[in-house]
Amino acid sequence: MKNKTLAIVAYITIIGWIISYLEYKKRADKDALVGYHLEQSLGLIILSVLLGIASSIVVAILPGAYILSLVVSLGTFILMLLGIIAANNEARKPLPLVGKMFEGKFAFLQPEVQVRNSARP
Repeated sequence: MKNKTLAIVAYITIIGWIISYLEYKKRADKDALVGYHLEQSLGLIILSVLLGIASSIVVAILPGAYILSLVVSLGTFILMLLGIIAANNEARKPLPLVGKMFEGKFAFLQPEVQVRNSARP
């Protein structure tokens, strides 16, 4: 798959993220675009699960607040679409409102850096 495709697929459910991650990890040349969008989409997935749990608890306590659950779902869906658009444009642009929180948080997605030990006399 192309780097652009991997970046887009990362936003399409957790299964898409896993497919993109496995393909990204087996490549010798790790593209920064794919790593960045894997990071953004994983953060969005985690955030949407946490918000979904929180809104479910609120709805269980106050059944009339079911609209909150709909707003949370719609909000995460819109963020997913914005992430797909950024990946399609091959831009390393954070998601609105929440994207800055995810930058640099998932170290396992960053390309491995070869550390060379230099012999000191």
